[in-house]
Amino acid sequence: MKAVRMHMRGGPEKLVYEDIPKPVLSEGDALVRVYACGVSPGELSWSPTERLPVVLGHEISGIVEAPARDVREVKAGDAVYALTDFLRDGGAAEYIAVRGTDLAPKPNSLDFVQAASVPLSALTAWQALFDHGGLTNGQTVRIQGASGGVGSFAVQLARWRGARVIASDAARNADFLRRLGAEEVIDYASERFENRVSDADMVLDLVGGETLERSWGVLRRGGVLVTTVAPIPQEEGAVHGVKGVFFIVKPSRQQLTEIARLIDEGHVRPMVDTVFPLERAREAFEKGLSRQARGKLVLQVVGD
Repeated sequence: MKAVRMHMRGGPEKLVYEDIPKPVLSEGDALVRVYACGVSPGELSWSPTERLPVVLGHEISGIVEAPARDVREVKAGDAVYALTDFLRDGGAAEYIAVRGTDLAPKPNSLDFVQAASVPLSALTAWQALFDHGGLTNGQTVRIQGASGGVGSFAVQLARWRGARVIASDAARNADFLRRLGAEEVIDYASERFENRVSDADMVLDLVGGETLERSWGVLRRGGVLVTTVAPIPQEEGAVHGVKGVFFIVKPSRQQLTEIARLIDEGHVRPMVDTVFPLERAREAFEKGLSRQARGKLVLQVVGD
């Protein structure tokens, strides 16, 4: 089968489009014919990629071709999508072996390219807001870096939950974020957000660095700062009287099923920036690293 693998650590120039053997199924696995695969540029430096060579891409959509005998969650012919195990080869390939328990029915209202843009970003947003942030109706959440893949889902999911959303991003993305549900959009280049926001219940930080450090001051006492960028020292939150959480997203069939329902009911919609064929994966990762994408970049493996 055709696949995109990384043989040496580095940037997009280390990605190789080549022929490799089809995956071998273990107990609990299903072989999925990949139709599309979401691009996560940061994956180039993730620790799981230290085992080389490695196939990248861990959010996929496709058709189940052959489940193992003990798999009960899916059957051959099912249209599925999933966030797959980071410790295994990914889906930038024609086939992938996925745990049956990680596969969820593809949203009916989406094509395969749109569906592949959902799993990692939507699950990260869901788990950040609700599992770790405990966001509820009527609360205020600040979202740093709101126009990207995770941020665009976070804005929509927070709004669906009934929260007040204040987004921080480039001025050019203001109208886009308001359409998604943000009540306020602060241009990070022209205004310091801490001068506009105070007593927020939650901050979701997708930027890190100085932005994260300045975020402590906009939270009420007892609030929570959730970040996906880097671990937070436990004592840091205590100094400010708030909770600080760093987490890594986990696969969840149950949550993806609920997200699919919200998509099909029109509460949430994926944002696809650019679609690349599998053989142009280098270009896709280069664009992702440029931080110029609004929404998700997707590799298309099979035409719908």
